[in-house]
Amino acid sequence: MNGPGSTDPATTHDADGAARERLAAVRGEVAKAVVGQDAAVSGLLVALLCGGHVLMEGVPGTAKTLLVRTLAASLSVESRRVQFTPDLMPGDITGSMVIDSRAGELSFREGPVFTNLLLADEVNRTPPKTQSALLEAMEEGQVSVDGVSRPLPRPFLVAATQNPVEYEGTYPLPEAQLDRFLLKVVLPIPPREAELEILRRHADGFDPRDVAGAGVLPVAGADDIAAGRAAVGRVQVSPEVAGYIVDIARATRESPSLSLGVSPRGATALLRSARAWAWLTGRDFVTPDDVKALAHATLVHRLGLRPEAELEGVDVAQVLASALGSVPVPR
Repeated sequence: MNGPGSTDPATTHDADGAARERLAAVRGEVAKAVVGQDAAVSGLLVALLCGGHVLMEGVPGTAKTLLVRTLAASLSVESRRVQFTPDLMPGDITGSMVIDSRAGELSFREGPVFTNLLLADEVNRTPPKTQSALLEAMEEGQVSVDGVSRPLPRPFLVAATQNPVEYEGTYPLPEAQLDRFLLKVVLPIPPREAELEILRRHADGFDPRDVAGAGVLPVAGADDIAAGRAAVGRVQVSPEVAGYIVDIARATRESPSLSLGVSPRGATALLRSARAWAWLTGRDFVTPDDVKALAHATLVHRLGLRPEAELEGVDVAQVLASALGSVPVPR
């Protein structure tokens, strides 16, 4: 019998299941406007459940903006987009103090960071000072302007895109900031059949600026994300699986091709993302397959190649795959 103030496990289980079903339905709504990119949708959902952020990589025209706007519409939350440029100032992101002509005094005008889903487009085209302002928002869930800390809405997720570092006019993200992104997801050029479907939709009148016109409906909300986060916190991790994650991190640190392996923060990020993935797939415990499924997206951007390995054409994803293969999988 449950005492006063206790929660019935059956009721909790039912609530968890309902939140999971509604969040799973988001995939179908996103698919009404975005063809393919299932891995990116999964990554964004995992990050939302973990309270993390996502670094998105893809050439222009792979539906990054459309994906974030459609996800926001299906979750009934607000989204904004900021085009990062070399002359962007921190106040352009966080907001600033302006003179209220009617009151004759300074008041705070919120910047675009005050939203639920922020698409930070070409984040490495802006100087480090502006990148740092975004970093505080990502890390602390708040911004500081004129000595006052202002909390951001919840949920809050940054989906940042970046250009390849060899592009002219880029400011490579520092390792400390890369480590703040829970996941890095790649939006590839779609295969031929998917591209044909995109053209068919456009020929039928699809307008990527009109998400509502595509029939996208709000099927989940901020309450479902909050319930999902609580449920993810109850997902069990066995000592064997925890040891597997630690051994993967240590294997990257011992790789002769890497100057920078996975930090303890990276190992905890893999734990968090694996728990979220396990819950999304209907389980209350993490398996080694969950860890392997999220290892690449969670760890690849946290690794640094040695200069000699770069000259030899070694790919960081290959090094990570080799490290994963060297670690025994618990049974």
